[in-house]
Amino acid sequence: MTETSAADRQPAIRVIMMPKDTNALGTIFGGIILSYIDQAGAVPAYQVAAGRLVTVAMREVVFHAPVRVGDLVSFYAEVTRVGTTSVTVHVTVEAEPHGPAAQKVLVTEADVVYVHVDADNNPIAIPGRGPEAR
Repeated sequence: MTETSAADRQPAIRVIMMPKDTNALGTIFGGIILSYIDQAGAVPAYQVAAGRLVTVAMREVVFHAPVRVGDLVSFYAEVTRVGTTSVTVHVTVEAEPHGPAAQKVLVTEADVVYVHVDADNNPIAIPGRGPEAR
């Protein structure tokens, strides 16, 4: 929701990929990347809607390039929409191979939708966004 230059942005999380996360092709499982996308998206979502949030959708997940063992992977997350009960976050994933001349590569991106819920998992208004805020 706020504009920042590429140089100013900070990753929500960073992870070095390990051998335990590889598939039969020797690259990182897509499911591992999806798990980290979910965690990274939750970081700014919780800043908007403190309390219980559940993931209800991952939209437009696009895998652009493989991630390999040893890559330093950065997950950048930006809130793109705040509704009455939901928060949508766009997550961009970049991998930086190990080495002195490493270049960052866009590997994955996705939109994740979180819903603010009560203890019974019923959707509830995000503070300041419900009917009482109007």
